[in-house]
Parts: sequence; structure tokens; C-alpha cells
Amino acid sequence: MILGTAGHIDHGKTELIRALTGIETDRLREEKERGISIDIGFAWLDVAGTRVGVVDVPGHERFIRNMLAGAHGIDVVLLVVAADDGVMPQTEEHLDIVHLLGAQRGIVAMTKVDLVDGKRRDEVREEIEILVAGTALETAPVVEVSAISGEGLDDLRNALSDAVESFTQTPAAGLFRMPIDRSFVIHGHGTVVTGTATAGEVQAEQRLHVLPGSRAARVRGIQVHGTAVQHARRGQRIALNLGGVDAAEIERGQVVCDVSLDRVSDRVDAFVELRPAAGRPLQRHSLVRLHNGTAEAMAKIIYLDGREALAPKDRTYAQLALREPMAIFGGDRFILREQTGRATIGGGLVLYPFAAKPAKRVDPRLPVLERLHRAANLRDRLDALIALQSSPLVTSEELAAAANLRVGDVHSVLADHPSLRRFPDGGRPDAYATSAGWNDLSDRITGLLAAHHTQNPREAGLDIESLRSRVVAGVPPKVFRAVVADLEKSGAAVRQDNLLRLPQHEIRIDRKQAALAERVLEALEQASFTPPDPAALAADLGVSVSDFDVCVEQLERENRAHRIEPKLVYSEAVLDQVRELIRSHVAEHGEIDARALRDAIGASRKYSIALLTYFDRSGFTMRVGDTRKLRAR
Repeated sequence: MILGTAGHIDHGKTELIRALTGIETDRLREEKERGISIDIGFAWLDVAGTRVGVVDVPGHERFIRNMLAGAHGIDVVLLVVAADDGVMPQTEEHLDIVHLLGAQRGIVAMTKVDLVDGKRRDEVREEIEILVAGTALETAPVVEVSAISGEGLDDLRNALSDAVESFTQTPAAGLFRMPIDRSFVIHGHGTVVTGTATAGEVQAEQRLHVLPGSRAARVRGIQVHGTAVQHARRGQRIALNLGGVDAAEIERGQVVCDVSLDRVSDRVDAFVELRPAAGRPLQRHSLVRLHNGTAEAMAKIIYLDGREALAPKDRTYAQLALREPMAIFGGDRFILREQTGRATIGGGLVLYPFAAKPAKRVDPRLPVLERLHRAANLRDRLDALIALQSSPLVTSEELAAAANLRVGDVHSVLADHPSLRRFPDGGRPDAYATSAGWNDLSDRITGLLAAHHTQNPREAGLDIESLRSRVVAGVPPKVFRAVVADLEKSGAAVRQDNLLRLPQHEIRIDRKQAALAERVLEALEQASFTPPDPAALAADLGVSVSDFDVCVEQLERENRAHRIEPKLVYSEAVLDQVRELIRSHVAEHGEIDARALRDAIGASRKYSIALLTYFDRSGFTMRVGDTRKLRAR
């Protein structure tokens, strides 16, 4: 569990943590000299049999960015209000921040009570009650305490114990993610990064990525609260000793995560709330500062319901277009601050992290985003994510990244889904399509094939890889081959080698072309192992090069001739002769090279090298160094 402080500068947060834990969280020389917290500090204490991580945040408004970097992983908030000052501007802003970040429980510590009388305590308690009304801390206990005299410390420990005992630990679901708040070098160990894990688990020797930047790293060691461990999980303060990366390449704002989460985003769909502190409506296309984890980026806000502005206390669905990519995922909470960084104005929840630019002012995907926001379980959430895709096929990896789940979890949740098609079909499919998505995909493919047949009536079909890139770019070849197989099975398309065509498509050539094709084939067979350049052969036949090429294409479709190089065509009968020569030579010598084939066919190395390269490509031979062996069948 993570306990995090919040509150105005000089209200005694750091003193209180020192009194509770015995740990000094101000580590910087400047902090000690000035007597104020500048950056986030860390400590821990054992409460009710649980080791609780403590994040102490600075209270000065100038260091709000540092406060935000420490607030993202807090489970229980310790809101500190000094009895002499009462509620102050940063008290309000800090409470807004922890409320927007989804804190569900907390404790209010009224500090410095040794400096005031009972009347003042009652006044401040009333201020606190007004402040927390309508927030997650509305029912939080208020404990009067002095870190100097010790008054109320036992009461505070009891309140902490109650919070720990009532805390329900969130399962370490999803893939490991940890926003980095510090990076440094320890002599003899190398790069160390620290942070609060927001998802998943990490093991010693595990491979990780650092995002943005996609730097690969290996976990050489793990510490939790100063103790070496073999694994750590969501909700813990963790220090990772990383191999393979330089500390100078890593900075606060990056995320260290499972290698499967190798994606960043510059456009996210979200549910956004504007707080009363905003003071005025936030206009469409306004620039704001978005804080997520320990990262910060400028973003333009676009309301998906078409509105011109969002009023304070109002909520809506919006898209945030980031000026620089960020490692941000579905379910992340974020804070919005003014463009100038002077005040916190709102925040929200990431719904879909890999969004496309809205097609219309009122986004037609709005009902699906609402479904996603209100999803009661993982099945509903994944259904909505699938429906959000612009592509009719969505890969398991895309779904896992969008939902921050393991691919295996996606397979388990969708295993018996009645309205999804799986590609390839089986227990661990690489991609999914809804019924509507499958119909759309089929229509796209048959439409492209029909257009290709119209434009290229003499071609047998369209190359499958070319078709894949035009229909659903980014889908793995294996998946698209499964789609093609499904189309074949249904009779919607016919496959010939690596070409796909509609079943009704036929190549028709007239008698003149058929006769010319026979003449070309006869000339190729007469040329035997040394056919001339196609242009020369066309001239000998008295036809144009284009007509000659059409005949060769027809002969290739009929498997009677093959263009093995742009300017080298052989008849299939001659190629069969060469295959027999190679088989005989390999049977006697175990292998064959270009020189031996040259001697066998009585031609130059130009022909023998071209033939061997073609046979390698077609799978008849296999190159081993400078020689060839027959490929096992």
C-alpha cells in the first residue's frame, strides 16, 4: 500500500512523516538549507503487519510538478492542514489532484495543534469539513496531531491501522508498468531507477523497455523499501537496478514496462472533468498541460460531443492531442493544468489510448466510448475496445496494450465469445473480428479483387501480400493468410499460389494470342539451356516486346514457362531437364556448384548462376556456402 501526503507548504508534512517513520524524506542539500521540501521524498513504516510505502510531496506551488510526479500511485491520502494557518490555496489544489487521481480513502491530519487553542482547532475542523465535502475524503477521519509534542501521534497510527485493515489490495493485473521518478548511478551496480508500480509484477532478470524511446533493459536487481527481493508488484515503491541502459538516457517522465507494452501515443480518448477551481469554461481546442504518472506534455483538447466549451463542475468525453508522444494506457488517470502551469483545472480517465483524429465534430464513436467508460467487466471492456477499432481486424496484442492486459488474459476473456471470429481459429488467436467487421473485411477484399480484375483482365489475380497492405495494414501475414483461407472455404475467393482472385474471374485470350504463345513456347524449347534476351527473341518472332510479355505471362499461368530473371525466360520442359541434371550430379557428388552446372548444360556461368538462384527461390535446392544441396521434401 502507498500512503501519500498532500497539503500546503510549511504545514508539517515532512515533520509528521519523520515522527511516524524516523526517516528524513528531505534528501537534497537545498531542502535542508531552505527548510522546505522541493522534490518528492520516500519513507516506509510497518502498520498492522503491512509495510506501507510513504510518498512525501512538496507543498509549494512552484513545485507542483514534483508533487504530481509523486501523487500518481497513492492508495491512501494523508491530507495535512496546519491548525495555525488552516485551509490554504495548495491545500485545495492538492485535494483536487488526489480526488482527480481516484483516491478512494484518506486521513486528514490537523497538525501544529500545540500552537493553537481549542477554539482555533474547532474553526479549522469546520474549514476541513467544508473543503472535503463532495470528495473522496468526505468521510475521512480528522486527527489532531503535533509532531513536536507527540500529541495525537498514537491516534494517527490507529487511523493508519484502520486504513490498512480496510484496504483491499488490487490484484497485480496487467503488464508491469512503473513511471520513473528518479534515475541515478550506484558505483559498482550501474543504473538505478525508482518509482511506484502502477500495474503488474516484475521479476529479477526480466527484460523490460523504457518508454518513450523503446530502450531495452534487463532487471539486475530489485529493492522494495531498501530490502532486496526477487519480485515486486503493483502498489509498491520499487528500485530497479537495470542493465543495458545508461542513467544519462533515462529521465523522470519515462516509464519502465513489460516488453509487450512497446507503444506510445500522441492522441487519447478520455472522460474529462473540469474542477470548480478552473474558474471559467475551457474552450474547445484550448492548450492544456497533461500530467500522467511522472510525465507531462502539452495537449489540445477536443470535445467529442461537439460542444464549444466545458464549464467548471461539468464532465464530458474528449480527445487530447499530445504535442509529444507519451506512454499512456487505458485506465490511466491524469491531471490537466493551465497552459501556463499556474493552476490545476481538471483531470480525467483515459478510455482509449491509441485514438485516431475524429472524423466529425460530433464523433460517431461517442456511444462506444460511453460503453467503454461504463463497462462492468473485462468482457464488456474488450467488446467496446474492439468496436472502437477503425480496422475490421484487431490483433490480440493491440487489445492487450489498449486494456493493459496480458495477451493470455485477452484470450481467456474472449474464449467463448459467441459473436467474434478468431484468426487463426483456436485457443490463442492472433486477431479477432466481429460479425460486422468480418462482413466489412470480406467486402473490402472482394471489392479490391473486382477492381483489379477490371483494370488487369489478363492477370490471374492479386498478390496476397499486396492485398493485405491495402486492406488491413499492420495485420501479421499469418493472420491474413487465415483470412484468405476462410474466404476460400466460403467460396468467396480462389487462391492460386500467392495470387487471389474472384471465383468468376477467367483470363480469356483470343486465338491469335494463343497461337503466338505456342510459337513463343516452341522458340524457348528450341533455345534449350541458353535462351536469348526476350527482346531479341521477340524480334526473331516478329512481334513486339509487350505482346511477347503477354504470352510469357500466359505461359507462366499455365505453368509451361517461367521468367527466372527479368531478361531470362525458360520453358518448363527445359527446367525439368536441368532439375534432372542437378539430381544426378548431387546423387553422385553430394552437392553441385555453379561451375559444375555450367559444364553440365554447356553454357556460361550467367545461365548456371541464374538457374541455381531460381531453384533456391522455388525450394528445389538449398544454398550452403558456394554449393547447393537438394532441399528435403
